[in-house]
Amino acid sequence: MKSKRLLSASLFALALASAPVLAAEVAIGALFPLSGPNAAYGEIFGTGANLAADHVNADKLVDGTLKIKYEDSQALPQRGVIGMNKLVNVDKVPYVLSAFTGVSKAISTIATRTKTVAINGGGVGPDLADLGPYFWNIIPLANDEVHAVLPYLVQERHLKRFVLVYVDDPLGAGVKQELDATLPKVGGQLVNSFSVPASSQSFSGVAAQVRAARPDVIYVASYGAQQSQIVKQLRDNGVSQQIVSYSAFSIPEINALPEAKGALYTTQNIDWASTDPVTKRFVDDYKAKYNKMPTAYVANYYNSVLLFGLLAHELQAKGQAITGANLLAQRQAQGTFKLVGGNVHFNQNGTVVSPMQINEITGGPSKVVKVVKESSTGSR
Repeated sequence: MKSKRLLSASLFALALASAPVLAAEVAIGALFPLSGPNAAYGEIFGTGANLAADHVNADKLVDGTLKIKYEDSQALPQRGVIGMNKLVNVDKVPYVLSAFTGVSKAISTIATRTKTVAINGGGVGPDLADLGPYFWNIIPLANDEVHAVLPYLVQERHLKRFVLVYVDDPLGAGVKQELDATLPKVGGQLVNSFSVPASSQSFSGVAAQVRAARPDVIYVASYGAQQSQIVKQLRDNGVSQQIVSYSAFSIPEINALPEAKGALYTTQNIDWASTDPVTKRFVDDYKAKYNKMPTAYVANYYNSVLLFGLLAHELQAKGQAITGANLLAQRQAQGTFKLVGGNVHFNQNGTVVSPMQINEITGGPSKVVKVVKESSTGSR
């Protein structure tokens, strides 16, 4: 009887040894607007993040299977905090993809307190550079976008009188601050500014005031469905002057809007035809999967996930745990990474150095009208 028990135990141990070993899950989080008026951004961001996760897993960069756990922020700070708390306290992720200035500011204190890395690829408020060591920006911020376009408009296009229409939130306030500070230095003037509530969709009254100000340029600092309505209603109410904005204009809804044709907007510069292996693989696989060209937002969130894969790979190779603190130390030690668009360098405050470009909406693919030399986000 004893020999039978020993034989059974031996067979059981042998079965365990020969059974396939399931790879551990390596989870990161994402706080994107998955519903509501800004859901289009969440969809765009997710295509880049998911493609990067596919590549990280295909390349076996991490010991385990990389998964992204999504929470719906609706681009609202309160919803962002709820989602961040779930990702950190329930899902125990060390790394969270963030978006939108208000949401990013709201979750930054949680990131700092719990030593969780939050990385932003969509919000551009200038004060996102000052949210502590665990908050990183892989997108150039509004100060870089404003600094890139104003000299071009004033000195090359000779457009000097500016009016700002901006959403009443941290992003809008940050853009107004940059225009106030920068326009006089380049020979321009902010003749008036109009703040609109984040929930507003009616702008005929604002359009009348803009028309009365007789500007050369209307700078729009909003996002999502609201920015489309601002542009449409400005044009419908007889405002024909040059419209300019920041990277939030790089979504299909704006590019397909007839009233937006001729508008200018800034993004970081990426050569989509580059033969750089990382960029080429990203562009080729994105086009094959989604049957369209990527945008800067897509690249930002692809880079955010790829960056995690590169950092986690180094930590595991050294036998270190994948924690927020270790990810931060590894990023600071390396400094520069091969990502989409070429080598990306991080400053000590977690912002990036990037060349910028000015794009024109044509009704088809946007046209690059000028590339502006490299600048350093958050170096104010």
